[in-house]
Amino acid sequence: MTKEQQLAERIIAAVGGMDNIDSVMNCMTRVRIKVLDENKVDDQELRHIDGVMGVIHDERIQVVVGPGTVNKVANHMAELSGVKLGDRIPHNHNDSEKMDYKSYAADKAKANKEAHKAKQKNGKLNKVLKSIANIFIPLIPAFIGAGLIGGIAAVLSNLMVAGYISGAWITQLITVFNVIKDGMLAYLAIFTGINAAKEFGATPGLGGVIGGTTLLTGIAGKNILMNVFTGEPLQPGQGGIIGVIFAVWILSIVEKRLHKIVPNAIDIIVTPTIALLIVGLLTIFIFMPLAGFVSDSLVSVVNGIISIGGVFSGFIIGASFLPLVMLGLHHIFTPIHIEMINQSGATYLLPIAAMAGAGQVGAALALWVRCKRNTTLRNTLKGALPVGFLGIGEPLIYGVTLPLGRPFLTACIGGGIGGAVIGGIGHIGAKAIGPSGVSL
Repeated sequence: MTKEQQLAERIIAAVGGMDNIDSVMNCMTRVRIKVLDENKVDDQELRHIDGVMGVIHDERIQVVVGPGTVNKVANHMAELSGVKLGDRIPHNHNDSEKMDYKSYAADKAKANKEAHKAKQKNGKLNKVLKSIANIFIPLIPAFIGAGLIGGIAAVLSNLMVAGYISGAWITQLITVFNVIKDGMLAYLAIFTGINAAKEFGATPGLGGVIGGTTLLTGIAGKNILMNVFTGEPLQPGQGGIIGVIFAVWILSIVEKRLHKIVPNAIDIIVTPTIALLIVGLLTIFIFMPLAGFVSDSLVSVVNGIISIGGVFSGFIIGASFLPLVMLGLHHIFTPIHIEMINQSGATYLLPIAAMAGAGQVGAALALWVRCKRNTTLRNTLKGALPVGFLGIGEPLIYGVTLPLGRPFLTACIGGGIGGAVIGGIGHIGAKAIGPSGVSL
């Protein structure tokens, strides 16, 4: 049995066994477990498992195990459950068992308590943030790969212009790299539409079509579409992913309503056709122009804050980013980064936020030097520091700096100072998004 398989089985035992697990999924560093009864979860046991770097209790229990490991652990848990990642695990409960009034009252009280907790956790803002995270987390590996390949192509192109390298094969290589990069970035609206449809309960294929609609493919020459609000030509991709997400949300509402009223015999034909027709027209003539205005305004505001605020804005952004990562709220910046890249060619927000990771690595290195006799801490640092250099900070947050307290505070201050320097220099941008480490 591998180390990851043992870790998976110990996590299962600590959360109350497979009978207490409703579903399992994962992101880049965390195994996300939805349990049936939180009272059966042994939190202390879970936190002290060798290999667990941190535990966050939310709608799902999030167990931080680090990149690479998380995929193996989650996949083994899925194998043991007999279902795919993200699917609900079937449980055979004997409903015919008699329940006394005391048990009924206790269960009722527990259900009310959990409903109250869920209501507190699932406010409108939290739901929006979680939806954004669920849409973009599956795309992060593609962002990283495509972004790095695009970066290599840009470096090679600059070297050619400077005269350091030359040759037809270099030109061909740059072209191939750009084709691979555009395989992600040029069709981001489609990928976003598919994931948004999954999140909102619409058909993923229809979500992809709505995303593709915003690209205005097939329109050339004089066959242009006009912005009904300004009278100017509508641009492909106008409104960006903000418009796509909103349009697919409307699609999910329309599709669900149609499923209820369309007879089953013709549902498979009529529902997708009418849904695409209604939402497609709304997207082109209403959502794209309005979302274009929103995204343009958002990018202008962010660029203005960074430009005018300079050192002060840089410090605030750099110092506050680690707490946002800790709370899982940092994904709200993903649409902003993408819109800034689409409009300005680079995101000037990411390099400032990346200083938070640099501050964290600095705090971890200081601990490595000072705590030579603390074997447990140094072993944790051995696993968390390398991925910290690569821009994945959660293992360091939950495994090292946050439990110790003061190092987390100094990491935030260090991030703020780094952000102030970047903000003071100005016009330092990133052409792609991904982990904010050495690769950036």
